[in-house]
Amino acid sequence: QVQLVESGGGLVQAGDSLRLSCAASGRTFSTFALGWFRQAPGKGREFVSAIGWSGGTTAYADSVKGRFTISRDTAKNTVYLQMDSLKPEDTAVYYCAADPHYDDYQTITLAYEYDYWGQGTQVTVSS
Repeated sequence: QVQLVESGGGLVQAGDSLRLSCAASGRTFSTFALGWFRQAPGKGREFVSAIGWSGGTTAYADSVKGRFTISRDTAKNTVYLQMDSLKPEDTAVYYCAADPHYDDYQTITLAYEYDYWGQGTQVTVSS
């Protein structure tokens, strides 16, 4: 069993930056595909970014490309999402996800393909 705990959310102004962290416990996730999703009020869960378990491949939603950066620290069992140039439309609850069933180069963009989820952290961007 894997437990994921997100942190780093908060209330910021448009143009500011935040770094989200997701720490895993219960099992090392050095060979897990990892991802970030978000859900705004009244909307479905949306893919944000993903990283392969080797860290060599990444993927981003078009809406965040060039502004967000995903990374992982295997030694710390943690995945990060650096969010720059935040916009009000980035306001959402952000979730990290993990799954052990993929090859090292694969980035997983579909929510149903992840086995493990965190509880989420709120990000609010004011205009």
